[in-house]
Amino acid sequence: MRRVLTIAAFASLGACAAKEMPVEQRIALASPAATVTARGETAPVGTANADAADDPAIWRNAADPAASLVVGTDKKAGLYLYGLDGKVRDFLDAGRVNNVDLKDGVAIGGGTGVLVVASDRNDVANAKLALFRLDTASAKLTALGTVPAGAGEAYGVCLYRDVAGLYAFIVLKDGTINQVALDASGATPSGRIVRTMKLGTQSEGCAADDRTGVLYVAEEDVGLWKFDAKAGGSVSPVKIAAADGRNIVADAEGVAIAMVGEKDGYVLVSSQGDNAYAVYRIADDAYVGRFRIAAGTVGATEETDGIEVMTGDFGPGFPGGLFVAQDGQNGAGAQNFKLVAWDDIVRALGLPR
Repeated sequence: MRRVLTIAAFASLGACAAKEMPVEQRIALASPAATVTARGETAPVGTANADAADDPAIWRNAADPAASLVVGTDKKAGLYLYGLDGKVRDFLDAGRVNNVDLKDGVAIGGGTGVLVVASDRNDVANAKLALFRLDTASAKLTALGTVPAGAGEAYGVCLYRDVAGLYAFIVLKDGTINQVALDASGATPSGRIVRTMKLGTQSEGCAADDRTGVLYVAEEDVGLWKFDAKAGGSVSPVKIAAADGRNIVADAEGVAIAMVGEKDGYVLVSSQGDNAYAVYRIADDAYVGRFRIAAGTVGATEETDGIEVMTGDFGPGFPGGLFVAQDGQNGAGAQNFKLVAWDDIVRALGLPR
């Protein structure tokens, strides 16, 4: 009974008050979390002694899954490209790029390839989308240009594709979400804002499901929301989960989608306040569990910002899928990204296969 009363009191304090608690107390008051360990990690980003690494994106090499690649942002400097061995394949000085996503099979400059899009906050008053080509054969990133994305500071970004075209959702720091129709087929990329949505306070992480036409956005002190992702859809949000100190402990940060089958799977949210990750079922938005990444062969994760997950074969180390999480501490080193097998998460949470 004492624990029930304590949790109720904790929830009533609100997210801002909860942030003032020591992390050990937040962990003690949150819902139980299973434990997994990372099977690998990336080299640290180049910016030391700073909150620099932020958000990952994954490209899966269908022909040679173990040769897949991870893009990661150093939000003070640019974009890193890593192999699954964690080694740096490339770095591109792009300045202050915060979040990143990618799509394969996109028309780019007269051909078809992998388009990487980052939220560009080099100008905090005017958001932009920075576009890049990922040459998967040479493991190199090439800048294509920027596209205006609205007034305000660029923060989160995620890509969405349907029969009407390719879109980027850019989440501005004040909770504004602009849906931008992208065209990278010409000599220089272009884009136009086709609609705007709004959450009440600071928001960042997002992920869009091409299969279901749903956009998920994390409002840091409030919780997880979903929108209709279609350009002509409703702009009204539906709340999936609150940042109540139980399943999500503020800040609610990165958002990722683990696709299973044609329309099922899971939405994952970084519960930054207690170093955990909450998991919700796509079919009915139901909460199914939480997990933490503990120290093992490589270190644990703390204060995670961006996350990404992709199911499928990624070679012997990650045969059922790959989960990538930014590590906000990484011991004495600069921040980096931890690589976790999706199969390990499935087993830890007892999810159906």
